[in-house]
Amino acid sequence: MGAVVTFNYPAWAARYPEFTGVDPTLVQAYFNEATIYCRNDGGGPVSTDAIQTTLLNMLTAHICQLNAAINGQDSSQIVGRINSASQGSVSVGTEMNLPGSAAWFAQTKYGVAYWQATAPYRTMRYMPGQQRQFDPWRSFGGGSWGNR
Repeated sequence: MGAVVTFNYPAWAARYPEFTGVDPTLVQAYFNEATIYCRNDGGGPVSTDAIQTTLLNMLTAHICQLNAAINGQDSSQIVGRINSASQGSVSVGTEMNLPGSAAWFAQTKYGVAYWQATAPYRTMRYMPGQQRQFDPWRSFGGGSWGNR
């Protein structure tokens, strides 16, 4: 029912050019890590290859931003969303007050985009079971209670 896709580094690098300096082998490892968070085995709720590829690419960029050096600069060691900053004598404040895993995704713009794009897949999906037929009169021989 779900989609299964493979990683395409040239397409990913074209969409996220800020990461072109990151080794493609490392980016492949980030994609593999992304499949831990976004199911890519054909059993997930995403039914088209295009959407599955887009979601996994967003998540790969998120993981890359959190871990890889970009343009010769190491990734930030700050954990959480920056909620305040000043310039004189440099000051930065962070927070992690989002519910559940949303806080982890909110650390980068790619994670926030992924979180928003996956909102329809995080809702409950009701799958009704088989309808049971219950006839109490048949259980007692077909007669009425008054005849017993």
